[in-house]
Amino acid sequence: MSVSIGGHLVAQELARAGVRDVFTLCGGHIAPIYDGCLREGIRLIDTRHEQAAAHAADAYGRLTRAPGVAIVTAGPGVTDAITGIANAFQAQAPLVVLGGAAELRSAGRGALQEMEQLPLVRSITKWCATVTDPRRLREQTQTALRLAVTGIPGPTFLELPFDVLTAQVEAPLEPPPLPGPVHSMADPEAVARAAALLEQAERPVAFVGSQLWWDDAAAALRALCEEIGLPVVMNAMGRGALPAGHPLALNHARKLAFRQTDVCLVVGTPLDFRVGFGAGIHPSARLIQLDRDSTQFNKVRAAEVALCGHARLVLQQLQTALQGEAARRMQERTKPWCAALRAEEQKRQAELDGYIRATSRPINHYQLAAGLAEALGSQQGGPIDPDVVLIGDGGDVVALGAKVLPLRQPGQWLDPGPLGCLGVGAPFALAAKALEDRDGRQRRVVVLSGDGSFGLNGFDFETCVRFGFKVTVVVGNDAAWGQIRGPQIMLFGAERAPATKLAPVRYDRVVEALGGSGYHVDDPADLVPTLRRALEDPQVACVNVTLDPDFVVRSGAAKLTV
Repeated sequence: MSVSIGGHLVAQELARAGVRDVFTLCGGHIAPIYDGCLREGIRLIDTRHEQAAAHAADAYGRLTRAPGVAIVTAGPGVTDAITGIANAFQAQAPLVVLGGAAELRSAGRGALQEMEQLPLVRSITKWCATVTDPRRLREQTQTALRLAVTGIPGPTFLELPFDVLTAQVEAPLEPPPLPGPVHSMADPEAVARAAALLEQAERPVAFVGSQLWWDDAAAALRALCEEIGLPVVMNAMGRGALPAGHPLALNHARKLAFRQTDVCLVVGTPLDFRVGFGAGIHPSARLIQLDRDSTQFNKVRAAEVALCGHARLVLQQLQTALQGEAARRMQERTKPWCAALRAEEQKRQAELDGYIRATSRPINHYQLAAGLAEALGSQQGGPIDPDVVLIGDGGDVVALGAKVLPLRQPGQWLDPGPLGCLGVGAPFALAAKALEDRDGRQRRVVVLSGDGSFGLNGFDFETCVRFGFKVTVVVGNDAAWGQIRGPQIMLFGAERAPATKLAPVRYDRVVEALGGSGYHVDDPADLVPTLRRALEDPQVACVNVTLDPDFVVRSGAAKLTV
């Protein structure tokens, strides 16, 4: 009769689900799972902080559309991971966190790192539970993996007491494999009403978000929009659904599009603070809302038509309903609208070009992003190379950079998401490079980082060095928490902007000390050549770029961020 210990059963279920990498920081409570992972050929990628482990697993889930897994020890291991769990929850990313715990038999007696952990995670997870019976370890591990990707993706948490992980289980049961996810189409009557609204629109716009990525719907979106002449605003994991330069892709003209639209097709994205809780869209605009989750409908604004279903399938339904003569009528009707939006795009780009072409020192934020785009293969504003994954980890340097960096396809841009959590740069880069060993796709992974955000998980560039993961981090260094300092100066004056200044640290030298290569730039003429050298460097490389600390306020780009 076969006998297994609990930790081995957890690893067996991870392996059966296709998990090949887990992110962790070592601890005694989780050692039995480690031994199981070694037996199952699961790679353990150990970070320098549990927050980084959770962030890395989050990014792994985003890029694979499958659960990313983090394993953390009891007590401080779990509390350290809380920020990463919360960030994944807000970003709707599939994350499974396996948390160690003190032995059940010592509960309430003051065991090492004993604490109530489930109450901490309950409000920021889709599901959480404690395994009290070692015979249920595989079943409950399977549940955690399944629920992370069911419906709206999100984090799950499974608490694993040490005596459950070390218990011997005779003839352990293997739970039957689960069927794949069900992809549903929308109600045909609702699709017909949505198609009729779009067909009558003079100024339609689509606003697409992360569910476009989860449902692999970029091609369906592009086909629909090109057939009917529908401009598109993209956010979150929906970025890149239309490539930069596409005549229907809106970046600079998004505010005008929202203010003047008469019909807005909202695809898998909340109407949250990024669009003024819906107020940024014209008050008389008629909304068509497409979402997997029916609880998201009518949250802040009423939708005239609600389409509940899988984004790719529903977009295909809409295209079918609008093909032929209806599509031709829409194309003709929307031509003036599309032309006006394209003119706005060109006008705003011309304004940015003035900053980009500046030759004075220090370098400004738009120059930095434009130089990085050029070094990554963008020509005359066209999209960057297809093998690039860009990670945004910062405030102003990322917010302004996103206006300039031209994406080619979805999955090229990763940022924290709506929680606005800094410190994801190195952990997200770890995940993107770890995937090369799984799918064979060579990725050029670049982190665009603020100097403040570097300080949160920058030590995990040492993890990149240790695992041989070649990544490049570009630090926009204004020696400040710029996104907070700018509005404080505008509101209260430069003398009353406390707790926002940093030292002008040479982060290139920090990465050199961690075992990588360092480069420093303060002259605009040196920016692109230096970035190219760093990108070709075979080691982990950091380019420290001195930025103008007054540019954001002086240019009027500073915004209150609460």
